[in-house]
Amino acid sequence: MIITRRTLLGAAAAIACAAAIPAFAAKPLTIGFSQVGAESEWRTANTASIKDAAKKAAVNLKFADAQQQQQNQVKAIRSFIAQRVDVIAFSPVVETGWETVLREAKNAKIPVILTDRAVKVTDPSLYVSFIGSDFVEEGRRAGRWLLEYAKKNGDKPLNIVELQGTTGAAPAIDRKNGFAEVIGANPKLKVIRSQTADFTRAKGKEVMEAFLKSEGKKINVLYAHNDDMAIGAIQAIEEAGLKPGKDIIIISIDGVKGAFEAMKAGKLNVTVECNPLLGPTLIQTAQDVVAGKPVPKRIVVNEGVFPAEVAAKELPNRKY
Repeated sequence: MIITRRTLLGAAAAIACAAAIPAFAAKPLTIGFSQVGAESEWRTANTASIKDAAKKAAVNLKFADAQQQQQNQVKAIRSFIAQRVDVIAFSPVVETGWETVLREAKNAKIPVILTDRAVKVTDPSLYVSFIGSDFVEEGRRAGRWLLEYAKKNGDKPLNIVELQGTTGAAPAIDRKNGFAEVIGANPKLKVIRSQTADFTRAKGKEVMEAFLKSEGKKINVLYAHNDDMAIGAIQAIEEAGLKPGKDIIIISIDGVKGAFEAMKAGKLNVTVECNPLLGPTLIQTAQDVVAGKPVPKRIVVNEGVFPAEVAAKELPNRKY
């Protein structure tokens, strides 16, 4: 065999190409993720789950905290588009106002995955999948628990005050509607005050203080759209000289450790679980989308209802 300069160059090129193929294949998946903020214990656990899952899967995660402002999320999504990330994921702070920026992502051929909260858009192809809880069902579960409680306690009239989540946010809208749908079956259950407390502990305390000043001992039940608002309200109830969990029955949603601790202390009656550990599902879904595999349009998380009676037993098992 005669070895020529051309042969050597050809061999060198083949080796270089062969070396480049694994390097190209090993290029990490890049996900741009816009988080609502850090307004609650639930959100902190949600963020940790996503960051941890990305790290374990060697995914390059570009993380942006929106500080509960829609304009910050829109800005972050546009930044992700400019950076040409592989996938955009976000938990929308409110349901509406996303059409334009999501269309920009679609035109750039960057798939979008929703986590935790939904959006209202005229074109459902603007996102590939929504991973999260059924918020309406969570509201219904809270309502069903109250119906059972009322039945077991003489079916007396009960005045309810409601601490809503962020105005316009999917969980606030859906948890309110699901609860109202179920308690409507008993005309003795009446919501006498309902106001947003923005899913935060501080606002929960502030709004509950206002409820107590205006309604006083007329309040029999508090329904809070998340545990953090309920925990803030517990402080207000105690400062008013009342016993939370006894003088005022407290129902909340999320199932964070703080709620289990409050139940164990006899200050909260029930929490409806909303699982924040969405990270592994998000990363797997993003990987499947980029690989061209079909993914479900809606991925619902499994969750339960935890009354105070099981709090002590369940608390050591809680991961968030």
